[in-house]
Amino acid sequence: MNLPDPVHWAIPGFVLLLLAEMLVARSRRQALFHGKDTLTSLGLGTGSVVAGLLLGGLVFALATWVWQFRLVNVPWTWWAFVLCFVLDDLAYYVFHRSAHRVRWFWASHVVHHSSQRYNLSTALRQTWTGFFSLAFLFRMPLFLLGFPPAMVLFCAGVNLVYQFWIHTEVIGRCPRWFEAVMNTPSHHRVHHAVNPRYLDRNYAGVFIVWDRMFGTFEPERDEDRPNYGIVKPLGSFNILWAALHEWAGIARDLWSAPWRHKLGYLLREPGWSHDGSRETSEMIRERWRQQQPGGSASEPTGVQRGADHVQAA
Repeated sequence: MNLPDPVHWAIPGFVLLLLAEMLVARSRRQALFHGKDTLTSLGLGTGSVVAGLLLGGLVFALATWVWQFRLVNVPWTWWAFVLCFVLDDLAYYVFHRSAHRVRWFWASHVVHHSSQRYNLSTALRQTWTGFFSLAFLFRMPLFLLGFPPAMVLFCAGVNLVYQFWIHTEVIGRCPRWFEAVMNTPSHHRVHHAVNPRYLDRNYAGVFIVWDRMFGTFEPERDEDRPNYGIVKPLGSFNILWAALHEWAGIARDLWSAPWRHKLGYLLREPGWSHDGSRETSEMIRERWRQQQPGGSASEPTGVQRGADHVQAA
């Protein structure tokens, strides 16, 4: 069965919502946008679409090959779509968590986090190297279970479309019942923040219940407003550098590191170094906790890197 690509169908809606957000931000006098930053995000999004068109066929061919070894034949029924969507979102959670904990995957995913602004254009700031980083492997178990490739890829597209609207500061909190189950702008602001309290939290795509179940949930706090970006700010609006800077960093580390530590620079968490000269997110969070009264995490002090917006040309 041939199914449309939800992302391509949603592009006009993305554009309209982005323009609406700009108007709302301007009416509220909120400095949510920076011209060069927005153009960088749009350029990265365009490059990601091109990469998907060039390599999407290879992913579908691989998925079809894996599907021939399926355990069962999942039918084309409404309940199969619902089940596929839920399991695909779980697979996304596993991928997303791995993308923050394994540097090889982070090198591709970091592109999405590199903006120090948080608006709907940030949602379009996507990687060009997802195929190279093997991100598609996280959905392979769904094909082995028996879900048809077209069904899985359609659900994955719907998942991505859902995630667009949560990249905004225009929307505050949603109703409590909705925040308990679904990923929201408030939850996702936490995920994009570099505040020590928020680092590596809220990996959900659609359902925040995965974070609640697996201990990675952190609520947004009014007294600890999110600062966005990455721990070491990108410092540039150059599109190529934004797309490839972490791969360049990996290459430098592999060249200079002792042989026994080279694999660590690929598979350990971002910020890991064999000589302890850098900090991982866990190290930053632990240091921040020790600075709190009584060693607790009750107050929003400590390291808050990336607070200043990039002004580089």
